Amino acid sequence: MSGGYLDDTRAPYDATAAAYAERFHHWLDRKPLELAVLQAFAGLTGPGGPILDVGCGTGATTAILAGHGAAVTGIDLSPNMIGEARKFNPELDFRIGSMTALDVDDASVTGVCAWYSVIHIPDEGLGAVFAEFRRVLRPGGFLLLAFQVGDRPRILDEAFGRTVSLVFHRRTPAQVVAACLSHGFTPYVEMVREPDDDGLESTPQGFVIVRKPTAP
Repeated sequence: MSGGYLDDTRAPYDATAAAYAERFHHWLDRKPLELAVLQAFAGLTGPGGPILDVGCGTGATTAILAGHGAAVTGIDLSPNMIGEARKFNPELDFRIGSMTALDVDDASVTGVCAWYSVIHIPDEGLGAVFAEFRRVLRPGGFLLLAFQVGDRPRILDEAFGRTVSLVFHRRTPAQVVAACLSHGFTPYVEMVREPDDDGLESTPQGFVIVRKPTAP
C-alpha cells in the first residue's frame, strides 16, 4: 500500500482529514442527482449487497449506500480519513486499504463503488485497478465510477491552509468506459452533468456504471 503515487495521495488526505470532513462530509445532502445515482446503484447490486466503497473518505457514500439496504464496507488509503469515517459512522465497517490490492476474496461482492477515487490513479495504473475491481466482483456485479470530466489533470498545491501536492486525473466518459471494456466489463450507464453554480466545480461531472459479465 505504499510507494509512488499512493504515498503522494495518502499524505495530503492524512494532513487535511479533519478539515475535509468538516467541510465536505455532508456535501451530498444537497446533491439530488448524485443521491439518485447512489440509490440506483444500491438497487442494482441487490438487497444486502455486499458492496465495497473504495476510496470512501469520510464514509459519506458508505452511509448512503447502507441507508439503501446494502451491506457495505468502506476502504480508504488514508488512516486519518478512515478515523473520520469511523467517528461519523461508528456502526459501519471501515478498513484501511488500497484499491490496487484489495484484501477481499475473488468474486465476493455484488458491487464496487469508486466515488471520485480513481481520479488519483494515473493512466498507467488504471488498468490494474480495473482488473482488481473485476476480480472481487461476482459475475453480474456492478462497478460505479464518479469522476471529474476533462482532458488534463489538475494539480492541487494548497488545501485548508496546508501545502499539498495532489493530482486529480480528469478523463472523459468515453476514456473511462473504454478502459473498463478492455478489462472485461460491459457498459450499463454513462452520464455527464454540467458544473453546479456553487463556485466549487469547474468541470462537468461524469458517472459510469459497468457490469462484470454473468458468464466468463
